Amino acid sequence: MAKKVILTGDRPTGKLHVGHYIGSLKNRVMLQNSGEYQPYIMIADTQALTDNARDPEKIRNSLIQVALDYLAVGIDPEKSTIFVQSQISALFELTAYYMDLVTVSRLERNPTVKAEIKQKNFNDSIPVGFLNYPVSQAADITAFKATLVPVGDDQEPMLEQAREIVRTFNRVYDCDVLVEPEGYFPEKGQGRLPGLDGNAKMSKSLGNAIYLSDDSETVQKKVMSMYTDPNHIHVEDPGKVEGNTVFTYLDIFDPDKNKVAQLKEDYQKGGLGDVKIKRYLNEVLENELAPIRQRRAEYEQKQDEVYEMLIEGSEKANQVANQTLSEVRDAIGLNYFKR
Repeated sequence: MAKKVILTGDRPTGKLHVGHYIGSLKNRVMLQNSGEYQPYIMIADTQALTDNARDPEKIRNSLIQVALDYLAVGIDPEKSTIFVQSQISALFELTAYYMDLVTVSRLERNPTVKAEIKQKNFNDSIPVGFLNYPVSQAADITAFKATLVPVGDDQEPMLEQAREIVRTFNRVYDCDVLVEPEGYFPEKGQGRLPGLDGNAKMSKSLGNAIYLSDDSETVQKKVMSMYTDPNHIHVEDPGKVEGNTVFTYLDIFDPDKNKVAQLKEDYQKGGLGDVKIKRYLNEVLENELAPIRQRRAEYEQKQDEVYEMLIEGSEKANQVANQTLSEVRDAIGLNYFKR
């Protein structure tokens, strides 16, 4: 039985944090190790340039950092193809063909694009490449004939637009070349990790993240600064669990659910201080992050091998994407000189 193809990835705009780990990386490792899937994992440097074109050094410097984080969490290049987006030329040609099947108004209606335009304060100065991101993403997905795309709920509109492009292409050119992908969504409550400050999303730009590369002392300092219940001033005061970032993290990271339930009960009735639960959370995080940190340090000493892994992965990805591109050209009728 053929393995299902997965396409996923990250923008190289800095090191990855525990929000990435919970939201996607941990799931990727699980899917990879199940033996049922063929994952393609893309470092989306071209996509990152859509809003960082004037700071390409940021992208170049982040490329190796993202690769190190991948390897540290357990993504295995023997099981997953890790590649660099800019090195796959077929993706850009596919994007050009798909652009002719999508209207500007449809792109502007995409809820995810609208939200990110507002978040980045582009106003009327939206880079064309940024607006065109859903089309580019459709090229990424279809180039590898991915049947499954792990995404968060906020990315579902992007995936739906990719499906629209697949259906339109296959209908217009009377073929079945492109494969319509399905989304793979995280379990409820597992897709998004709040920031240390209680912000709804952990983000590099907001400075409220714990990075996979942070040392134990840094993690401890960040945990001790976490947002709890502002009205829980004294140990004996009853505290709120809802919206309390420390308990949100314990729900996600601590495998001992009974202990978390007991801590919540004690906190709510009073008698349990913030410092104590933060120290316990730090222990829980260290159990999860210490092995990742150690593997990352080991790979950092072998960066030449990591670059070689990216070269080999990109070469493999090129072969697959070029085959799809040839089929697309055939469907459109552009392979004039094919022998």
